[in-house]
Amino acid sequence: MSDSIPVPLTNVYDRGDLSFIIIAGAMVFFMVPGLAFLYSGLSRRKNALSLIWAVAASNGVVIFQWYFWGYSLAFSTSATNGFIGNLRNIGLRHVLADPSPGSPLIPDILYSFFQMEFACVTAAILMGGLAERGRVLPGMVFIFVWMTLVYCPLACWAWASNGWGFKWGVLDFAGGGPVEIGSGVGGLAFSWVLGRRGERQLVNFRPHNVSLVYLGTAMLWFGWLGFNGGSAFGANIRAIVAIWNTMIAGGFAGLVWCALDFRYERRWSMVGLCSGTIAGLVAATPSSGYVHLWGSVVIGILSGAICNFATKIKYLIRIDDALDLFAEHAVGGIVGLIMNAFFAASSIIALDDVNVGIDGGWVDHTWKALYKQIAYVAATCAYTFVMTALIAKGIDMIPGLKLRTSPEGEILGIDETDIGEFASDYIELRRDVYDQFGTTSRASTSKVDYVAGGDRHGVNDNELGRPAVPEPKLDPISEKAEANGNGAVPAQVNGDASH
Repeated sequence: MSDSIPVPLTNVYDRGDLSFIIIAGAMVFFMVPGLAFLYSGLSRRKNALSLIWAVAASNGVVIFQWYFWGYSLAFSTSATNGFIGNLRNIGLRHVLADPSPGSPLIPDILYSFFQMEFACVTAAILMGGLAERGRVLPGMVFIFVWMTLVYCPLACWAWASNGWGFKWGVLDFAGGGPVEIGSGVGGLAFSWVLGRRGERQLVNFRPHNVSLVYLGTAMLWFGWLGFNGGSAFGANIRAIVAIWNTMIAGGFAGLVWCALDFRYERRWSMVGLCSGTIAGLVAATPSSGYVHLWGSVVIGILSGAICNFATKIKYLIRIDDALDLFAEHAVGGIVGLIMNAFFAASSIIALDDVNVGIDGGWVDHTWKALYKQIAYVAATCAYTFVMTALIAKGIDMIPGLKLRTSPEGEILGIDETDIGEFASDYIELRRDVYDQFGTTSRASTSKVDYVAGGDRHGVNDNELGRPAVPEPKLDPISEKAEANGNGAVPAQVNGDASH
């Protein structure tokens, strides 16, 4: 019998690295409720809770999908086709203490958890495509299929040890392709299949709660530090650089976007500040672990400006991308990926003491990096748009899984038709008033126009497009008007009361 004592597997790894990635993964999870609050604040009141529900429910769907076969399809090391993994690790079989396919610094089981949170965030972003007219149950079916056929291949391309992008030397640190282009271009394709909202809804729209928009943005920014910092897969200097780059890009982009919006209405838009911040954080996702800090200044300025102008694209192509998933996430991810070709530095990449000798971009005289990054962007965009549109159209054709609600449901709000609960309690009060005083038909409410939550300036959605009711004509006040209680006589001009 041998006298040797087996060494615990956990002693192979640094406890500091393990702790750091566990906390980073928990921070990434915090981005999911952040997205829920962001989307809720950007929508009308009558749709606010449905978007929170969709984001929260998609999180559960993705956890199941990732455990069942998602991780295996994205990262199984025995698959060699370069496009998608196999089912060797279905149900997380053979996933425990071996070094992960992403880094030898952490075990496979921890890597699978961390990457699952990336998948959950991607699905949560994509749920913004449901805004204001998408049914939530078909949306859950869609997200399961989409994760399997779109996200898993994209993750395999960029990060799997046998993925074609990874082996080719594509520079994508934390998910410019799988997460940002996947959700942004996927959201655009999903919105295209879903169709434009009714014209009344397009005209009569504004965010219902800007405080929630900022709360969601702040939660996202906090989680993004774990998202990008944790992608160094250890408590090392590269992680610190990634965190610094994330802060710089988000801060600069927010200020640039806000300044550009100021030129329209001469107001400092809070929504604009939040939108720009998110654009900068998106651009930092693929680049934060590759570039010097000064590079993120450039990336932040460019992403804030380019993503701001990209919000006009949806009007040119007439796709109702209600929450600007394409302009924020796809364009921001593309900016970060292309900037890697110019600013990625091998000295920054090597700061994790693992990826030593990796070629950078033009600052390292690696000129071929540009065409590789462009080819990767083009392949990711094309695959995502085509596959997302096909999946959405296929699900929409299944009886009972029509993706879009009815025109009546669009006016009532998805909270009313799909959820049965509301984010704002006074909308419940409105319903209680209806219950107390009878039917809501036009005949019984002809004297009172009930205003749906989120309608702009107190205008009922049902009244939009109808001829305006003429103002009642008031007789002029007599010049011999009686004095009021203190003896003063109202001032008058040409027989009309002054205001």
